[in-house]
Amino acid sequence: MEEKSEINGHAGHKSPLPAVSIKSEKKSFKDRLMVFLKRNLLVILTVSGVLVGVGLGMMVRNMNLTRAQMTYFAFPGEMLLRMLKMIILPLVVCSLISGAASLDTRSLGKLGGIAVSYFLVTTLIASSIGVALAFIIKPGVGAGALNTNNLGLEDVSSNKETADSFLDLARNLFPSNLVAAAFRSYVTDYKMILVGNGTNGTVNYQKVPYGTDADGMNILGLVLFAMVFGVALRKLGTEGEELIRFFNAFNEATMVLVSWIMWYVPFGIMFLVGSKIVEMEDVVLLVTSLGKYIFASILGHIIHGGFVLPLIYFGFTRKNPFSFLSGLITPFTTAFATCSSSATLPTMMKCVEENNGVDKRISRFILPIGATVNMDGAAIFQCVAAVFIAQLNNVDLNAGQIFTILVTATASSVGAAGIPAGGIITIAIILEAIGLPTHDLSLMLAVDWIVDRTTTVVNVEGDALGAGILHHINEQEMKKQQQHQEEQELQEVKVEVVANVKAEEETSPLVTHQNQGESSSRETLSEKDGVESVL
Repeated sequence: MEEKSEINGHAGHKSPLPAVSIKSEKKSFKDRLMVFLKRNLLVILTVSGVLVGVGLGMMVRNMNLTRAQMTYFAFPGEMLLRMLKMIILPLVVCSLISGAASLDTRSLGKLGGIAVSYFLVTTLIASSIGVALAFIIKPGVGAGALNTNNLGLEDVSSNKETADSFLDLARNLFPSNLVAAAFRSYVTDYKMILVGNGTNGTVNYQKVPYGTDADGMNILGLVLFAMVFGVALRKLGTEGEELIRFFNAFNEATMVLVSWIMWYVPFGIMFLVGSKIVEMEDVVLLVTSLGKYIFASILGHIIHGGFVLPLIYFGFTRKNPFSFLSGLITPFTTAFATCSSSATLPTMMKCVEENNGVDKRISRFILPIGATVNMDGAAIFQCVAAVFIAQLNNVDLNAGQIFTILVTATASSVGAAGIPAGGIITIAIILEAIGLPTHDLSLMLAVDWIVDRTTTVVNVEGDALGAGILHHINEQEMKKQQQHQEEQELQEVKVEVVANVKAEEETSPLVTHQNQGESSSRETLSEKDGVESVL
């Protein structure tokens, strides 16, 4: 009984207590390990998928597969891409409608303004980094003998006018058919029309632009429509609430589908990476010929993604940017494997909300816009490519042409498709703008599968950090509003207290009695004074 009382009363220091604490420590370590594995299982599997895919690709590469067998080998990876692309349309439309409808017009305008400014500034910085690195490293100097025939590549050329490229961008913002916009976009083509005969018997032709439809989702038009439609639903008030609830529910259901698809990502990525390694032809020749260009592009991505963007995030939030980015390993791996910003959007949304605690209204409003508009990585490699082709053709770029490259790369990256090799078309616009030939574009296309991976990672990193900055700004605004409300409430309370004191003075019978006594005494004194003055 004494031993029990000592233990219960914590008087004695017997051996059972430390044993219990050691057991609890062991349990807690196991629990912590299990919690870590549960939380990061998908990340571990995804990274493992990439590494296994590289090894698998190297093994299968030595088997000399036929083209048909390569297609079958790539089938699981193709299924992943199809799943991710399938979910893009409902995710973008529903998330933007519910996001725009959940924010009031004032805050929507403010957040939209900050987002557009952030995207433009970061893309302009990225373009500047690309141009600067291309002039420092000089990837095209000494490669004058290099051409498409040396590497056995097909010619890729584009005769599209720069003005028509930007007009197409504006036309795609307002699609004539919303259903068609889900799978087609507007593109300008040209036809030669006979104008008349010349004086020397020659025939005069004129190049006339006309509109055609190209395969591929018109994401710009859908984004603009969804945003405006969300604002319109908000303006309706109570009448629009049912439709807003419908889109919110649709959005949540889409995110559940995304969470299921994410478990297929490691398996799909393994075959995506493996099949790409199997398909590679003469990698050594490509790398030795275009090694400087590849190095300049990837170095630009490392500088922008590893230093510039984190510094901007830190400048706004005063938080560690790398702890924020550590929660986004799965979407970065998906971006690296798929080379598509749009295909990475579902996983990015889920990880930003769940791992980094970004407000759903912010993430679902800004990330779809970012996936369409913000192309920092693309701007870097496009500028490097433009200067590379100029050096290849022994053209000395003047200050005006460099400025044109910066502005055109920043502006045209807005309309660049968030798909693999989508930036090659944008390079053609830049080359046309500065008057350079486009027949060397196939060189870019030959190594695009290498550069496009880091490009996409930087693109989605810029979107995610933008969402983090907007979330921080929104939180600060909310805190200010709360403080302002509290101050107002305190002032109201003070005013009420003062009013109550005055009311008590007026209504208290003791005070009124004293006041009456004072007034009567004053009257008698005045009467006495009056009597004295009369006497």
